[in-house]
Amino acid sequence: MLFTQELLDKSSLLRKKWEDEVKRVVAKNPDQKANWSTVSDLDIKRIYGPEDIAGMDFEKDIAYPGQYPFLRGVQATGYRGKYWTFRMFSGMGTAVTTNERWHYLLNNGQTGLSTAFDFPTLMGYDTDSPKAKGECGKCGVAIDTIEDFFDLTRGIPLGKVSTSMTINPPATILWAMYCATADIQGIPLTQLSGTIQNDMLKEFIAQKTLMCPPDPSVKLISDTIEFGTKYVPKWNTVSISGYHIREAGATAVQELAFTLRDGMEYVEDVIRRKGLPVDSFAPRLSFFFNSHIDFFEEIAKMRAARRIWAKGMRERYGSTDERSWWLRFHTQTAGCSLTAQQPYNNVVRTATEALAAVLGGTASLHTNSLDEVLCLPSDHAVQIALRTQQIIAEETGVVNTIDPLAGSYFVEALTNEMEEKAWEYIHKIDELGGMVAAIEKGFPQLEISDAAYKFQRQIDAGEKVMIGVNKYNVENEEVDIPLVEIDETVEKEQLERLAAVKRNRDSKRVKECLEDIKKACEKGENVMPYCIEAVKARASVQEICDVYREVYGEYRDPGIY
Repeated sequence: MLFTQELLDKSSLLRKKWEDEVKRVVAKNPDQKANWSTVSDLDIKRIYGPEDIAGMDFEKDIAYPGQYPFLRGVQATGYRGKYWTFRMFSGMGTAVTTNERWHYLLNNGQTGLSTAFDFPTLMGYDTDSPKAKGECGKCGVAIDTIEDFFDLTRGIPLGKVSTSMTINPPATILWAMYCATADIQGIPLTQLSGTIQNDMLKEFIAQKTLMCPPDPSVKLISDTIEFGTKYVPKWNTVSISGYHIREAGATAVQELAFTLRDGMEYVEDVIRRKGLPVDSFAPRLSFFFNSHIDFFEEIAKMRAARRIWAKGMRERYGSTDERSWWLRFHTQTAGCSLTAQQPYNNVVRTATEALAAVLGGTASLHTNSLDEVLCLPSDHAVQIALRTQQIIAEETGVVNTIDPLAGSYFVEALTNEMEEKAWEYIHKIDELGGMVAAIEKGFPQLEISDAAYKFQRQIDAGEKVMIGVNKYNVENEEVDIPLVEIDETVEKEQLERLAAVKRNRDSKRVKECLEDIKKACEKGENVMPYCIEAVKARASVQEICDVYREVYGEYRDPGIY
């Protein structure tokens, strides 16, 4: 117990005096706002005190950084040991263009790379597919074959720089290209570090870049986890992502609960399907959270996430390795909080959200650019977003001590409330038979849909405020934001490049490799070694994905409302 009974009694007397004074003041100001809540609609009291966290046990519930339950962080030295990784998301046009942006960011102080792919690549189609027409390079970099990957990574020391790739259905293929590129350069796989997002459960729940049905999709993820555990030990083979769940309209509690339950589903699948001991692979699982605009709610969410994961790994799965209990996560500021109206307000939003992520203990951070709601980010906007992180790290002083908000009556109470509500969701999903079963029943989709609808109604009614959208609007506002656009010649050049690769490769060898992948899928073998050989032979993203679609079938979202 944090407080003695004597202190709680004194606090109760002082609180009663304060409440009497509040009643007197409110009586004179009857128009005061009655209900206060977070952006996710958690009720917020006027004030918090010892009574609100009286039941907490310091050793069991809080402790120190690097100590179970890791509420205050997984690293004993916090940011005094090392800043979070400055990992700006980038990807546009061709691999050559994106490679130039990578070098620009590294030269400006970025410490890790992060890759966005165009929509055809995300969906497992090549640029020459009729389904890809007009989309080449528009929302990220176009990758068709390993030749594109050679251009993407040119001049990048793969054995030294950590790289994140936001790819899901074709994750096995893009990671195979990364591994094959390193192998060709003579870099041992044991030296590679980075992350593939590779989280299909959240795709079925929220983002909807879909290819195969849930069960075989999870099987491919377990293949990567198994391969990484054996051969690429420094790589995070899945980034279990709440970001897109939140962007789809989820509350902070829903993001927290569904993300961590997705992670538990992957743990259970690897144990069941691969027979691996939990502590052999769990230390390399990583997470990805959204940092939204409600400052304290986001900090509480991240702190609660660490405690939930530590408890879950130890109590549900019998893990005995502390590293398996660590919840390591990347954070991105909330794209859905950015507005096209008064876009320079987005700089303030991003800075606030980034500060919340840092106070929440993130290990890696992407800050959105002010123009991302309008177009691909310009160099100027990207530099402002990167400088935001650098100012937080090196000027504000928030890194000087670890978890500086620990012990705050409000923060600890809000953290406890979020954990309690998240566990309620987790147990509900358990009752439904797990996350795959819950997705097939439409449970998380409907919960998010209801939350998104409710929030939009609140915005429309003015109950929740978005500056420049429903308050402090400016009529006939003209803001000069340079729009970054992808020229149509990019697609023409990419098509020519792909045609040349297909024309010059050994087609017989490609056919053999694709047949090997098909047999591996049919037999339930790990596809990763076969994918690496296939991409070395210049098999394309779509050619391998078409094998997956043929063997596993193609999934169509049922459109649950």
